[in-house]
Amino acid sequence: MPLRVYNTLTRTREEFQPVQPGKVGIYVCGPTVYKPSHVGHMVGPVIFDTVKRYLTYRGYAVTLVVNITDVDDKLIVQAAKEGISVAELAERVTADYVKNLQRLNVTSIDHMPRVSNHIPDIITTIQGLIERGYAYPAGGDVYFDISKDDDYGKLCNRDPEQMEAGARIEVSDKKRNPGDFALWKAAKPGEPQWPSPWGPGRPGWHIECTAMSMKLLGPTLDIHGGGLDLTFPHHENELAQSESYTGQPFARYWMHNGLMRIRSQTKKIKDTVDGDSTPASEAVKMSKSLGNEIIVSELFKTHEPETLRLLLLGTHYRSPIEYSEERLIELRRGLEGFYRLFERYQRITAENFYTLAVPTRYEPFDIPADNTFLIEVARLRLAFLEAMDDDFNTGAAVGVLYELLSTLNRFADIRQLESGTAAPELIADFRRGMVVLRELGNLLGLFVQPITQKQLGGDDRIVAGLMALLIELRNNLRIQAKTISDKTNPLRKALFDQTDLIRTRLAELGVTLEDRPGGTDWRIG
Repeated sequence: MPLRVYNTLTRTREEFQPVQPGKVGIYVCGPTVYKPSHVGHMVGPVIFDTVKRYLTYRGYAVTLVVNITDVDDKLIVQAAKEGISVAELAERVTADYVKNLQRLNVTSIDHMPRVSNHIPDIITTIQGLIERGYAYPAGGDVYFDISKDDDYGKLCNRDPEQMEAGARIEVSDKKRNPGDFALWKAAKPGEPQWPSPWGPGRPGWHIECTAMSMKLLGPTLDIHGGGLDLTFPHHENELAQSESYTGQPFARYWMHNGLMRIRSQTKKIKDTVDGDSTPASEAVKMSKSLGNEIIVSELFKTHEPETLRLLLLGTHYRSPIEYSEERLIELRRGLEGFYRLFERYQRITAENFYTLAVPTRYEPFDIPADNTFLIEVARLRLAFLEAMDDDFNTGAAVGVLYELLSTLNRFADIRQLESGTAAPELIADFRRGMVVLRELGNLLGLFVQPITQKQLGGDDRIVAGLMALLIELRNNLRIQAKTISDKTNPLRKALFDQTDLIRTRLAELGVTLEDRPGGTDWRIG
């Protein structure tokens, strides 16, 4: 099955064919760095990091660019509030953003250009648009003239008047048309500014991405990504000015991810029986302007980054992602099933799951015709790859991982792999299945490294320490009881009763103890 990608421009799934065979350039709009990163800022980078992982696995040489907007009205306002320079604010917030990406295992970004480092490229692009008749200077500003672009609005599939009616467009008496947008803004006192042919000033928002993307990836991108809320005006204006400047298509595929939404109890609905208004859950967009953002660094104090990554990939990328504390807890429990399997694998093979060597490029999965277990593993592997080939459907791919988890556990149970007497060929088959699990997990950026004590919050470390102490005390009680050979001895019975009491009380708290030949493990749930 060929890889197919949904293109916002054509509103159809299209077979993926890059500009240059074997090479892919991806540009993703990054954040405006004026406040700490919230969970919504992580959606695009995680999705397109996964897209790059999969395209690389399929044999493409991929370059991923995620920009940083460090010149903007919002930075100017926030820096003034804090009494610091725009550059200082941008540096601090960018460092927070990058740190959060690293913790989420977003490791494939090749370039992270900042607007402030590309002012000459931006000025050159604006000059070219003026020379071609698509832009005009006006009192120190420069505007793009949308009336000169015959197909303006094709990304949103609307005419300019429809788009203007529903958008926040800057009002200025310098414009020829209400929908014209700023390429360059004349300097105001106290604002960052750079010299230009039109006087000191700073770039407009849309021209920044055009100049940076073409500088790093050429005139035609293979994939332009970003949130659905950027379609207009940002991406529509990017497309218009870029194609007007080069005379070439700006991007072959426009990929827009759904937005992060958070559960709220603010909506009131009327009960159809008694007419009373009662709170009901309603999902609303997560954003700084609404004041409902979940700060990523705060979230990581109570939840592991891998749990958040799974949340962001658990639906198709074009669908909204619904955030709630309950959903994160549910996903954490699901991940614990995988973690227990990894521990089981180590008990069976004395090998660490996280050190298993896996292919970084697609390879056929050869299996004996009569091996029903590996045939099932191969079927699930194919289902995973088909899901990813179908417009990067990570939600379906995650579902396949859970099926593979059940298949591996069932095989270990039926074949009694933990008995110590299992045949070597059965252990080898189990290992092959685990390699596939790690191979597919890595494509989603999951199961790359174990959760360590450093990744856990303070409360988690205390719980882990207390559990280790309880298990040690229980084991000491069992050892003392077993030294009493007389099974009718009341002390022997009393000691075993205490070990049972510890197990029972922990079970009441939702903690399960698992006694094994190598020791006792514990898990929640």
